[in-house]
Amino acid sequence: ERPHKCHECGKSFIQRLDLVKHQRMHTGERPYACAECGKRFCRSSELVGHQRIHTDERPYKCSDCGKSFKRSSNLNVHQRIHTGERPYKCSYCGKSFNHSSTFLQH
Repeated sequence: ERPHKCHECGKSFIQRLDLVKHQRMHTGERPYACAECGKRFCRSSELVGHQRIHTDERPYKCSDCGKSFKRSSNLNVHQRIHTGERPYKCSYCGKSFNHSSTFLQH
């Protein structure tokens, strides 16, 4: 059961805090500010990711080649080089791509 419902869009949540975080999308509230540049974010996790711009911290390391990334999503995309995974397939011609941007350009 999801008792906490957003009155703006109807999406429901199990936890009230998840609803509060979601509602920031509608209100534009950005309570998390970067101490370095002042840029503001809806979620603390977005601030943490942003702060790596200033520190150049790269905590996500590829176990195959050692290349490091600031975001786990970038590591996941990179690893397709090693695995050969091509998750984006054109339904018209059947060609597959490892990046969504390349697929969209196709």
